[in-house]
Amino acid sequence: MNFKKGALLLLSGPSGAGKSTLIQTILQHQKDVYFSISTTTRPRREGEVDGRDYYFVSKEEFEKDIEAGMFLEWAKVHDNYYGTSLRPVMQALDAGKLVLFDVDVQGFAAIRKSPLSSLLTSVFVTTPSKEELRRRLAARGTDSEEVIAKRLQNALEEMAYMKEYDYILINSDLKKSQEAILSIAKTARLKRSQEEIQEFINYWQAN
Repeated sequence: MNFKKGALLLLSGPSGAGKSTLIQTILQHQKDVYFSISTTTRPRREGEVDGRDYYFVSKEEFEKDIEAGMFLEWAKVHDNYYGTSLRPVMQALDAGKLVLFDVDVQGFAAIRKSPLSSLLTSVFVTTPSKEELRRRLAARGTDSEEVIAKRLQNALEEMAYMKEYDYILINSDLKKSQEAILSIAKTARLKRSQEEIQEFINYWQAN
């Protein structure tokens, strides 16, 4: 008997900590990976592509799927919905893929409470210090001082959840962090659901 199901790997952390770079590292160096794309009701911005950046749907569609229990996690932010649809996640798991998430601490909490939690490996990515995060945000040159201050405040609040994660990755040396995240990704694939484990026990006892 071979295990067929995939697994979940979730990354959280402050904006500017390097999550996107580490996610790209996994996508470039690991096979059979599905990066979970969020569904949203907010208007599409210039340059965004449906199915690449987000799945863009109407509020009516989103609320219908909420009622049907079709979201792994969801939230309403500034009068727009954001969430992770179960359909593509389950399809990827059934295909034996590693499903990769980039979500905030609230999304992590919701997924950890879901029926898929036994397949979940979680990583909190952060900088060595608050000042280093401030420096990186300023170096990007895309945010105003007001936005940077808000991101730093959000980071302080997110840090309180670090102890809930399986791994803490302090991204001070990018090469070492890339090596670490690839090792974690390989380990995450070994996670098995309780149902799969019981199936194997039954198979093993019968053979």
